[in-house]
Amino acid sequence: RWQKIFMFPLWSKMAVFWNKMFLTIIVLLIVLFLDAVREVRKYSSVHVSEKAANVNSSAFDHIQMKLFRSQRNLYLSGFSLFLWLVLRRTVTLLTQLAKEMASHAALETQVNDATEAAKKYMAENERLQEALSGKGDSKKKELTDATEEKLKEEVEHLKAELQKTSNAFHKAKTEVAAVKKQSEGLRREYEHLMKEFEQLQQSLNKAEDKKDL
Repeated sequence: RWQKIFMFPLWSKMAVFWNKMFLTIIVLLIVLFLDAVREVRKYSSVHVSEKAANVNSSAFDHIQMKLFRSQRNLYLSGFSLFLWLVLRRTVTLLTQLAKEMASHAALETQVNDATEAAKKYMAENERLQEALSGKGDSKKKELTDATEEKLKEEVEHLKAELQKTSNAFHKAKTEVAAVKKQSEGLRREYEHLMKEFEQLQQSLNKAEDKKDL
């Protein structure tokens, strides 16, 4: 069902647009991150100078609020940029996994067809041998030998094709396993980062509540 949904021509037409959209969001997040770094450095230096100058408490609190907001923007833009890249990598791995699974199914079908054809030719060869085993006519023997030789050649050809298909099937299976392992590791890393982001968000909310008090 999902393969039918994602094989719609609409998605291929929108692929170029979404790639441009992804790059635009990446550039925007980078700009926000660099601006947050600049604000943090600016208000950190001002905070130190104002603290040393012993200015009134309202101005000092205002500088602290600006510093806190710039640090919050820095964390949010940095995590957003990183998680957006992780999401992009996850989508890429899932796409590769879907392609490998599709090729895996196609190779498995090809292997089964080759095996069935080889069994069919072997059964026909056995029936011919049983039917012509009791007759001593030379022409029939020659015909039987020619037919048997032809069947042997076809069986050898099918065996070679079956071996080639089996090798390709094994290679595709190995690639699918590698992609699955990489996707699982990326999923665990994403969950770990989400937990750290939630903890950081909670600490930021607590700090903001204290500032309000």
